[in-house]
Amino acid sequence: MHTFTVEGPDVTRAWIAACNALDRKGNGARTGYHTVVRIADATADDPAFRKDLERVRAHAAPAGTYKPVETVANTIFPQSLGARCASHEQLADRYRALYPAARRFPGNHRDTYFGRLIAYPGTDGHIDQIAKIIDRLTRQTATRAPMTAAYEVDVAHPSDIDTGEASATADALVHTTERDNLIRGFPCLSMCSFQLDRHGTLHTAAYYRSHFMLERAYGNYLGLGRLSAHIARHAGLKQGTLTVFAGYAQLDGPITSIRPLLTATPPMLAA
Repeated sequence: MHTFTVEGPDVTRAWIAACNALDRKGNGARTGYHTVVRIADATADDPAFRKDLERVRAHAAPAGTYKPVETVANTIFPQSLGARCASHEQLADRYRALYPAARRFPGNHRDTYFGRLIAYPGTDGHIDQIAKIIDRLTRQTATRAPMTAAYEVDVAHPSDIDTGEASATADALVHTTERDNLIRGFPCLSMCSFQLDRHGTLHTAAYYRSHFMLERAYGNYLGLGRLSAHIARHAGLKQGTLTVFAGYAQLDGPITSIRPLLTATPPMLAA
């Protein structure tokens, strides 16, 4: 089994490191299992590199197959809409109002990730998990000794009643057993988990059942970084590290076109 753990200061460097870890001698399928990508600032990337990446992606598959990086990122967090909203509640209300139209776009008919996060299908109606997490983090930071971590398993449903027990770990679920039974397709992102450290910094972990590096990963990293920044800002915290786990990762697409990107050192980020 081929696996790896890589780190990067930003999305561009982390993506390059992850792809290089998959494009190794002896790993002809360019696949990995239980992979880990850690990004210090997942809101930052190199715009010039992204343009080069988009050119490769545009020719890597039939027209329209690979959505632009920004479109992929917006399925996790709607950056432009979020910038125009003063509160999370305002963003959630406006997004839910636009949601029926958004779901008519190809690829969104089963939901978007942000839609699932703010309108998770519960037994008693839809649940805004992000609002719950912001509220819990805000209440935790108001205590004298907010907890920094908690032992957890993915058993709780977001509609479970909050007992008020101190915890600095909060989960946002995406996969729901009742609805998501496809072998492939939405949702590849299963859940996000948020941890508060003793310095008032919020760290994020996300788990994907599968991750395609050329088609989705770069945009997913940006979207997760923006989601983390949104939660941290509204909870009065600093944004920390993003760690992305993938049960299965693949460097998809034409490798001869991708390799020149993997040997590049983005000028903006050069040491």
